[in-house]
Amino acid sequence: MKKFQTLLYYCYSPIAGAEQFAADHLKFCKSLNLVGRIIVAEEGLNGTVSGTREACAAYMEAIHADARFAKTEFKIDDVEEPTFIKMHCRYKSEIVHSGLRDTSIINPNERTGKHLEPAEFKEMIDRDDVVILDVRSNYEHSLGRFRNAVTLDIENFRDFPEKIAELEQYKDKKVLTYCTGGIKCEKASALLLHHGFNDVYQLHGGIIKYGKEAGGEDFEGKCYVFDNRIAVDVNTVNPSVVSTCYNCGATTAKMINCANPECNEHITQCDECGTKLEGCCSDACLAHPRRRPYDGTGYYVKVPQPVNFSFK
Repeated sequence: MKKFQTLLYYCYSPIAGAEQFAADHLKFCKSLNLVGRIIVAEEGLNGTVSGTREACAAYMEAIHADARFAKTEFKIDDVEEPTFIKMHCRYKSEIVHSGLRDTSIINPNERTGKHLEPAEFKEMIDRDDVVILDVRSNYEHSLGRFRNAVTLDIENFRDFPEKIAELEQYKDKKVLTYCTGGIKCEKASALLLHHGFNDVYQLHGGIIKYGKEAGGEDFEGKCYVFDNRIAVDVNTVNPSVVSTCYNCGATTAKMINCANPECNEHITQCDECGTKLEGCCSDACLAHPRRRPYDGTGYYVKVPQPVNFSFK
């Protein structure tokens, strides 16, 4: 049995004094020796944490004991070692940045797409009256996606509202949205409903839950995750690799961050090109003076940069 676990979760539930809550919650997580990344806002929690099985159990118990978060559903992965280096818990205006100037037009606690359990989603995906919509970023769906899914050319979820017009052609369809763990779909489906889409659904628990409960069938490639694993397998039924090397076009399932910290582009890169370019996406980045040493993983721990003060 593996000694460690990684927990992926979110909960839309109002938090009064969210900024102070974030500071207190960070201390609590550190007291359990957890590592990970949590975003706290007035609208709720969004987190991935990792630690020993005992620490993760204590964390889930504490979250569920708080009436505000009692409905939180955790996606649990058994791992060989913690999947983060440090513990961060930060206050932000939204737990998923929507890109909206007026965020009050959507509220996942009041209106969102119909939740589909993995078995229900699986049953619907091949129907003629259905369109499957991936609401994730380019680098995520380039690594893996559902067969026949509509993907969007967006760098971050905050770009999603600008793509609504492109989706007008699907208004007469049942729109099945999906993302990694479900959190982006809460806002994406709510926004589609706001713009007049009538039949909107979302995959409850996202790709990760679909892999655990439905074997990941018809999800092609790997699933991008926001920890130092970078990508995980979800399909045990009919797995395939759909991603190709950014540099040479060879089939590869490996994703890295460019070794040039000023670029830091998410790209898929084969081992041969990784060795040749030392983890960089281009010759220009290879020549950059701040290029980070490449250890073959393409994962880099963020290091705070010195602040330069100048006075005139």
